[in-house]
Amino acid sequence: MIAPDRMELCEIRMPLREPFRISSGVTDTRRALLVRLRDRDGAEGWGECVAGERPHYSPETVDTAWLAITQWIAPLVLGRDFPAPADLYDLLDRSMRGHRMARAAVEMAAWDLAARCDGVSLSELLGGTRSTVSTGISLGLQRAPDRLAELAKEAVHTGYRRIKVKIAPPRDRTELEAVRGVIGGDFPLSADANAAYGPEDTEHLIQLDAFGLTMLEQPFESDDLLRHAVLQRRLTTPICLDESISSPARAADMIALHSGRIINIKPGRVGGHTAARAIHDLAAAHDVHVWCGGMLETGIGRAHNVALASLPGFEFPGDLSPSARYWQRDIVDPAWTMNDGALTVPRGRPGIGVDVDLDYVDHCTVRREQVHSTDPDTGREA
Repeated sequence: MIAPDRMELCEIRMPLREPFRISSGVTDTRRALLVRLRDRDGAEGWGECVAGERPHYSPETVDTAWLAITQWIAPLVLGRDFPAPADLYDLLDRSMRGHRMARAAVEMAAWDLAARCDGVSLSELLGGTRSTVSTGISLGLQRAPDRLAELAKEAVHTGYRRIKVKIAPPRDRTELEAVRGVIGGDFPLSADANAAYGPEDTEHLIQLDAFGLTMLEQPFESDDLLRHAVLQRRLTTPICLDESISSPARAADMIALHSGRIINIKPGRVGGHTAARAIHDLAAAHDVHVWCGGMLETGIGRAHNVALASLPGFEFPGDLSPSARYWQRDIVDPAWTMNDGALTVPRGRPGIGVDVDLDYVDHCTVRREQVHSTDPDTGREA
C-alpha cells in the first residue's frame, strides 16, 4: 500500500561531458525534471522525466511535463491510497490521454516509494532476476567517420559489450564501414536512425544488411508501423522499434503487423514500469526480443532502467552507460560504474538502490515546486 500526499518537482540543468547529436538535434546541457514523491509517514520515492527540452524525440518536453504533472497528474494521485504502483498507473491511464513521459516520472517514483516501504529493491519488486546487466554504448553523430571509428575503438577497449551508432543519410554507409573496420565483423553493432529515413530510402536501407548489424533501430517515423513491416520483409537485419512503441497496445500492433523483431523498452517513454513490464511479457509470449534503452538520464533515471533491465527477458546489452560517460558529477551516490562490461544491480538496498545527492541537486536546480494533497471538502492543503 502506498499513500502519496506530497510531491516536489525540481528542474535541474547538467552539462554533458560532450554534446550528443542525433538526426533530429543536438544536446549539450541536459534539462531534467525530477519528481520526489512522499507519503504521509515521510517515506519518499524518486522518479525522472525523460522528456527533452524541445519536441524532437517526442511531442513532450520538460515544460509540457511540468504542466501536466502539476495541473492534472498530482491532483489525481495525491491524497489517495493505492494497493500497488500498478493501480496508480491504471488510474492515470483511465483519466488522461498522452503525456506518458510525465505520467512515467510520477509512476516510477511510486514504484521506488513502494519498494522502500516494503524494504526490498526495485529490481525485486519488478520481478528482476539478474545481479548484473550488460552495458552497451550509444555514439552520437560525429563530424567525420574517422572520429566515430576512434570512439568505437575506445568503447571496445573500455569494455562495452555492444556499440550503437546514430545514423542519417548520406554518410551512413561510410560511417558503418569505418566502425566495422576497427571493431571487426563479429562485435555486436547496431544502428539507430531516429526516424531519419523515409520509404523512398528502402533500397538504400536494404544495403545496410551488408554490415551484419544486430538491429536497425527506428528507420521511419514513429506512427508508420505499416511501412516498417514492408521494410522488415525485405531486410535480413532485424528492425527494432523505439519511438513507435508508446504503450503495450502499440507493441501488440507491431507484433501483429510484423513491423519488427526487437523492441527498445524505455519505461520513461511508455508511461512507467507497469507498461514496460507488460511490453516485456507480451514480447516474451511472441518470441520478440527486448532491450532497455536510455534517454540521457541522470543517475536516478539510470537506477530505474537498471532495475527494469534485470528482468529475465532483456537479452541485449542496454544503453546503460556508467555515470562518467555523460556527467562530470552525477546526482546519486554511489555513481554508476561499469565492471567487465556490466552494471551491478543494487539488489541489497531498498528502492532504486542509490542515494540522491540532495546538496548537488540543490546546486543544479533552476526551478522547484511543491504540490500537496487537498482536503476534498474544503479544498485546502491536507
